[in-house]
Amino acid sequence: MIRWRVLKERSSNTRTLFDIIWSCAATLFACTWTAMHPNIPGANEGKFAIISRRLFVLVMALIVPELIITWAARQFFSARMAANDFNDALRVQVVGSNGHHPHIAGSTLPSPSAAQATGHKFKGWTATHGFFAWMGGFLLCANDTRRVTLTPDELLRFVRDGSVDMPCISRADIEDRSKGDALSKGISILQLVWFVASLLARYIQNLPITLLEIDTLAVAALTCIAYSLWWKKPKDVGRPYLVHWKAAASPPSDLGYDNADAELIAGGHFSRFYYIIYPFLSLMTFQIISPRAVRSRRVPSLGGYARTHGGIILLIGCCSGMVFGGIHCVGWNSSFHGHTEQKLWRAASLAILCAPLSILLSYIYEVSSVGQKYLPSTVDSKIQVALETATWISSFVYIAARVTLIVFMLLSLRSLPSGMYDTVAWTKFMPHL
Repeated sequence: MIRWRVLKERSSNTRTLFDIIWSCAATLFACTWTAMHPNIPGANEGKFAIISRRLFVLVMALIVPELIITWAARQFFSARMAANDFNDALRVQVVGSNGHHPHIAGSTLPSPSAAQATGHKFKGWTATHGFFAWMGGFLLCANDTRRVTLTPDELLRFVRDGSVDMPCISRADIEDRSKGDALSKGISILQLVWFVASLLARYIQNLPITLLEIDTLAVAALTCIAYSLWWKKPKDVGRPYLVHWKAAASPPSDLGYDNADAELIAGGHFSRFYYIIYPFLSLMTFQIISPRAVRSRRVPSLGGYARTHGGIILLIGCCSGMVFGGIHCVGWNSSFHGHTEQKLWRAASLAILCAPLSILLSYIYEVSSVGQKYLPSTVDSKIQVALETATWISSFVYIAARVTLIVFMLLSLRSLPSGMYDTVAWTKFMPHL
């Protein structure tokens, strides 16, 4: 049972349990809530749905920050690839405007204007434009009735065939729609710097560090990596940019966020199951769209990226998992309430540190085709089965290890050693004459 006396009593050179929890909570909030860059909500979604989805992403960041890094890395590379593709299309339009520009058959509006696309305020696509496109920033309007969120690939296809004009929204206009600002970023960075400095000072002065502080440091470190990948992504954008359909023919009916497999939206237990696991599947090898996202015609909560750069994405995800486990190994010799708890903490930390290796080795073996080149087919197939089995086992072990760390992190607060309440003597770091 928690010693509630410690929550109330404090002196000038001690801290309370409340101080420890508050410091960790403030750091986690600064590094997760303010660092999250959600996709644009659906037009018919209420505030409760928007807040609940953001809370869902927040919980994911606290429990499995590696998943958030994987999502951010996918969007990072996708945004830059989209910017390059649209700039190529813009150059083609500029060349076409200098010569003969073909007209759209049956178009009811003027043909695409490269002069508009290359106006004084529009200098081409940047990474911010790419992020904006992948987070659901462009909404197609057809006949003033049907409105559909476009994927960047769909928008690029329509721009190239002249069905829509090149979106001429400037980077400044996109940033005006963003709720992010230098003040919130600065406060988050200052809170993190203060927290890390406090832990470093405790280590220098041989003061013990709680398991909660170690876990907070691990989550904050990984969230900051995601924050850096999202640095140019607009934050909390509430409304998309309208793109008007020009061609006489109706737009396709099978657009990305307006269509999904009927099995996923038909309802029943199978659909409810996918409500829970789709974010994890969508970040791995499966292409899947959330049923709720389909009904709302929006980008899924953990969606908005191209399925490219698979190798580097996997490497980033595995390395972030290993960093996460490595930071938890800092608590190797921390004070526990029993030898069993200490062994379980060490085992869980090592499991998180080593589990990504099997996934990475399996991928390297498959991509390098070493077995196909140098081993008999029967041996190669057995190795592939063994590596695939090890990957699945490692995934379940990783989940169990993370749960173990969370449980013992919370249990450790029930009775902390007295040294945990000692504060840093900052005066020792000041030079004396």
